[in-house]
Amino acid sequence: MRIRTLTGAVAAVLVLSGPVVSGQAVAVRTADSAAPPGETRVLTYDAGRAGEFASAVGRGAEIWNDSVDAVELRPAASGEPADIRIVVVDGWPRTVPGGLGSGTVYFGRDAVADGHSTVRIAAHELGHVLGLPDRKPGPCSELMSGASAGPSCASARPNAAERAEVEKKFERAPAGLFM
Repeated sequence: MRIRTLTGAVAAVLVLSGPVVSGQAVAVRTADSAAPPGETRVLTYDAGRAGEFASAVGRGAEIWNDSVDAVELRPAASGEPADIRIVVVDGWPRTVPGGLGSGTVYFGRDAVADGHSTVRIAAHELGHVLGLPDRKPGPCSELMSGASAGPSCASARPNAAERAEVEKKFERAPAGLFM
């Protein structure tokens, strides 16, 4: 999964340096924005309002990046509109999807106060943005079982079925959906 990061960095340098034609810079599509269906889709997230849970959100995104190939979650650059917004709130965590690959995650403090793992919460809520529904009640081995697995469950990795479902959803998504 780290190769995508290097590829993205190289593409960004090429875009910033940009080819010059007739004395004018020419826009170049990066590999991420030009990715045809079936290849990695880059989704950006803004954890600027995630408060004390920003590092847990980053870790949750890393878990998904290490788990699936069809999608990669990256922090949005300063001033860049994000596909996913993370907002810390009092109450329980929830996600309001805006379509596959977009939405707002409300990171609730009440679940943390009850002893639930912050990284599991982040990965679970990001799973909703990636198209996965809640599966309650469920065992700790199912990330999307959420709080029903109990506060002692710290497993933040999607299982094989959850990974396969995300891969399938993003492979079938139209190419222009993620630009």
